[in-house]
Amino acid sequence: MISNIAIAKVAQSYAQALLSIAQSKNLTEEIGGDARTLQSLLSGNKDLQNFFSNPFIQSENKKALLRQILGESTSSYLRNFLLLLVDKRRIAFLDQILQQYLVLLRQLNQTVLAEVTSAVSLTEAQQQTIQEKVIALTKARQVELVTKIDGDLIGGVIIKVGSQVIDASLRGQLRRLSLRLSGS
Repeated sequence: MISNIAIAKVAQSYAQALLSIAQSKNLTEEIGGDARTLQSLLSGNKDLQNFFSNPFIQSENKKALLRQILGESTSSYLRNFLLLLVDKRRIAFLDQILQQYLVLLRQLNQTVLAEVTSAVSLTEAQQQTIQEKVIALTKARQVELVTKIDGDLIGGVIIKVGSQVIDASLRGQLRRLSLRLSGS
């Protein structure tokens, strides 16, 4: 089994190579959008992940499936990059490579990733307000929001930016109140 450090190094190297190609062709955002789409497809489908990581499945079958998934709308540079990953037997690391590419792209664009967990779906206005607050807090140029819904929060939101967590949920407020009351 390969260690997480080795996987991170492989992902970092390939992600930097992909970013280099994207920058030279002025396609960083287009490839970023395709990477997000592909990553969400992978994260939601364990069978697809297992297919790509299975060493007994022939490379041609993996390439055929990639071509079918990607279609013609995906950048030819990304498509060729993914086919190269199959040839180099690195396609099993696809999810990590895409994650690392998006991290590098955010750094390039001075964008922070904010993970927002709420009790109900947020409106566009609420998302905009959260983006403005995160920009003020982090001094970033842009904010990329990833939203999740957790009914256990009762109400409010939890915002995670890097290692910083802002808990403005009712569950968090009730927990803090309980701690204060039990400490008195």
